[in-house]
Amino acid sequence: MSICLRRREFVTLLGGAAAWPLAARAQQGARVRRIGLLMPFEENDRVMRPRVFAFERALADLGWSDGRNLRIDLRWAGFGINGIRAFAQEFVGLQPDIILAHGALATAVVQRETRTIPIVFVNVDDPVASGIVARLDRPGGNITGFSNLEASLGGKWLELLSEVAPGLKRAAIMFNPDTTPLSAYMPSFETAARSLNVAAMSAPVHSDGEIEKAIVALGREPGSGLVVIPDAFMIAYRAPIILAAARNKVPAVYSLAYFARDGGLLSYGVDPLDTIRAATYVDRILRGEKPGDLPVQFPTNFEMAVNLRTAGALGLVIPPSILLRADEVFQ
Repeated sequence: MSICLRRREFVTLLGGAAAWPLAARAQQGARVRRIGLLMPFEENDRVMRPRVFAFERALADLGWSDGRNLRIDLRWAGFGINGIRAFAQEFVGLQPDIILAHGALATAVVQRETRTIPIVFVNVDDPVASGIVARLDRPGGNITGFSNLEASLGGKWLELLSEVAPGLKRAAIMFNPDTTPLSAYMPSFETAARSLNVAAMSAPVHSDGEIEKAIVALGREPGSGLVVIPDAFMIAYRAPIILAAARNKVPAVYSLAYFARDGGLLSYGVDPLDTIRAATYVDRILRGEKPGDLPVQFPTNFEMAVNLRTAGALGLVIPPSILLRADEVFQ
């Protein structure tokens, strides 16, 4: 079992919700409000369930308690488009006060089903490039939310990969074209590659079979590395990605800490609990604000995690410069 050394307390991640004035938590009316929560993951996903609990806790801090003045209809859709579409249609039939959608694919499906029910999205890389919103400051219509986009991360991931794998000669950035546009991350990725004298490649994948094929090809070329960008597809398929990287001796950098916890070499990216801030938008919409008037928000917290056991299996030594910056170290 991995041992985790952590520098921050969980409660600090909920600071945005806890900091709201007590006056904003006035007693609600008798009517029970309803939220549809669409998660494109399996119900037994041990990473996503804590996010749901943390979201519910943040809502409670704002005065909304499931079973008292709020009803949350939670649906685990898996990653298949048919399941996501079926639950999106079910939510439209239920006519909730708000639908919260996780990821670009689920958000796009829900948006196609309704232009009237308020939608709040989380973990969408580039909502403008995805066609979800026309502009960021005033999205308009019935939708707003929280992006996990930080374009400079493309270069940062490659720089970190070169630090932990000094013999790096080429690196592929893995993504699913159906769920995440690569255009946001590629410029900084290519700039860093030129600076580091590393050949930059893209690795588009749509299934676990394509994931395996792409990583096997990298493993055949000494000095290869992998960058896995953040989106719901990569989260859902994190186990085969991590396994294939280990089996083929490919050092990889990921975007979320639980990739490192589950056996990935290194992660750096948006703090996943940062999206708990979505509770503040749900609260404001339930109190009468229009989603289209609320600007799309971007990440505020980032975290790094390292798996020393995986580094050892790859024959790599994590430099002190990485260890000193890491928020979590698994060993």
